[in-house]
Amino acid sequence: MVAFAVVVCMAGWMSAELALNNKLPSDLAEVGGGLTALALALHFVVRRFARYADPLILPIGVLLSGFGLVLQHRLDQSYAIVQSGNYQKYPSAPGQIMWMVISAVVAAVLIITVKHHRFFQRYVYVLMVGALILLAAPVFSTSDNFGAKRWIQLPGLPSFEPDEFVKLAITIFFAGYLMTSRDALALTGRKVWGMSLPRGRNAGPVLAIWVISLLVLIFERDLGTSLIFFGIFVVMLYIATERTSWVVFGLLMAVGGAAVVGTVEPHVHGRVLAWLHPLDAYVMGPGGKPKVPSDQAAQALFSFGTGHLMGTGLGQGRPWLISFAGRSDFIFTTVGEELGLAGVTAVLLVYTLLIQRGLRTAVALSDPFGKLLATGLSAAVALQVFVVVGGVTGLIPLTGKALPFLAAGGSSLVANWLLIALLIKLSDAAGRTALEPAPAPSDAPISGTPSGIPAPGGLPTGLSSPTLTGGPTLTGGPPLADETMQLGTAPAFGAATTFGSATTFGTPTR
Repeated sequence: MVAFAVVVCMAGWMSAELALNNKLPSDLAEVGGGLTALALALHFVVRRFARYADPLILPIGVLLSGFGLVLQHRLDQSYAIVQSGNYQKYPSAPGQIMWMVISAVVAAVLIITVKHHRFFQRYVYVLMVGALILLAAPVFSTSDNFGAKRWIQLPGLPSFEPDEFVKLAITIFFAGYLMTSRDALALTGRKVWGMSLPRGRNAGPVLAIWVISLLVLIFERDLGTSLIFFGIFVVMLYIATERTSWVVFGLLMAVGGAAVVGTVEPHVHGRVLAWLHPLDAYVMGPGGKPKVPSDQAAQALFSFGTGHLMGTGLGQGRPWLISFAGRSDFIFTTVGEELGLAGVTAVLLVYTLLIQRGLRTAVALSDPFGKLLATGLSAAVALQVFVVVGGVTGLIPLTGKALPFLAAGGSSLVANWLLIALLIKLSDAAGRTALEPAPAPSDAPISGTPSGIPAPGGLPTGLSSPTLTGGPTLTGGPPLADETMQLGTAPAFGAATTFGSATTFGTPTR
């Protein structure tokens, strides 16, 4: 499956290059060989240190990452010509290759060094504190890129997006917290309209996460991160308690908070207007300015409409008309235009397959922490794909989040490969439980069992088959209905020992 994923990516690379330049790419051998070596190295690591892992999780990660590299290489060539006067002319594919290597190394290190996923259970509160510090750090950063304060810029280092790593840390914390508190959270209060509402004292954690999400939305103007964090918590809370009321309660809080902030915060309000009236970007308002500040939403709709069913073909569309964020969340419009509805469906099915394997792992695991962690990681992928694809297609307002694996960006790629590594370790634990042979039953008594009391699966102490020590054999004729046979050692504590039709109580007599 890993080899198949590499072949698909290289076929896409060649198809795009032939359409753009009428020749095969000159660096085909280097890129193809490098991707193959990287994928095989990860495969050998998984086979050595997680041999019972789900066989599809790694190939899905390789396929999505390689396909994202194909799309970025295709966009680089168009942007170099059309956007030659600004920063968009600089290629992103070489940097993405570097981040792919770093991501593979980080994922391999996690798979090798972490022996079991319960290792993270010891550090849930440490991870939570670190996650909150990273989540708040962009507020104090001087970088304010395109309206959202989502990045941290350190001197001499490239900027990075901490919320991608916070997503993993906060999911681990939720799994540890809900494992210990699920009984209290499962208790219900009064019923309203036939629905059992949670008790007020138990709603505190949900309110705290809701407030944190709103603070992120207000101070960092990051709609996508706040929706993903709160959504992960509500999904995991439902899995832990099986209470539908928590889902309804969480949805009402999310919609209400987003509506209030979307009204009062200018940047978020602009995204809501562009979602409601995308074509107003071409209508002039007072002062000669467009009614909507960005035409991204309108151009995305035109791009999807151009793709029809099968698309224009890789390299034959005009995705560069989306002049901003074409390599980030709007990279999905390239799929819609050049591969059509068929390509969009295929990409979404690959994401769905990854989510399904994660949920399957959650079902197969036996420990509550692992179940909740696998569910939370799967929900994180599902929610991020939903907010990105939903924003690009006009289903919800734009969020500005990166599409997992496909979009350019080192922070997103490294974090998502860490997620893949965690799912591999979780599925390895589940597979180990299901596939490893059970230990053979022992005839020896359980440690601490009094002499004469039979161990599970074994004979009473002092007995041998087929002859009872110190007594008649079992094959001397038909047994008497009420016959009791003397055992070599009488059971201690006056306990009853049954063997076939013979029963003794205390010291047997005939």
